[in-house]
Amino acid sequence: MPSFDLVSKVDLQTLDNAINTVEKEIKNRFDFKGNHVVIDLNKKEFKLNLEADSEMKMSQITDVLISKSMKQGLAAEIYDLSKEPYQSGKIVKKEIPVRNGINQVDAKKIVKLIKDGNFKVQAAIMDDIVRVTSKKIDDLQAVIQASKGWDLGLALQFVNMK
Repeated sequence: MPSFDLVSKVDLQTLDNAINTVEKEIKNRFDFKGNHVVIDLNKKEFKLNLEADSEMKMSQITDVLISKSMKQGLAAEIYDLSKEPYQSGKIVKKEIPVRNGINQVDAKKIVKLIKDGNFKVQAAIMDDIVRVTSKKIDDLQAVIQASKGWDLGLALQFVNMK
């Protein structure tokens, strides 16, 4: 029976490369010369810690982060930018979690969207993966096309098409 997996994975090496290019660009920019800037990736927890002198500089770092990540092939949705920066003395800090995997709430939303779409497929949640199976490959391709229009705030990938 044909099937594919809906996942939201982030390649750690690509993410690390994107962070390194952001650090390099920020270091070379004229408006950041002599300013306190820290960009640190916690690889175990998939969190990005940013520090800057002001909120304006923090937003500039975030913009560079998103643009450089997209040039590396990472979707902008992998960063959870919902947390606001906070003041810590003279420094502004921001913690940005990197979304890696589909949590149970989002997986249930995906399964509900598939069922509401009246596709002739079955969807099953397996940890942080949603497996979609069908008798016909055309039905699977219809689900893939429909899922590209869903606004879930996730960077979805389609893997293991069998």
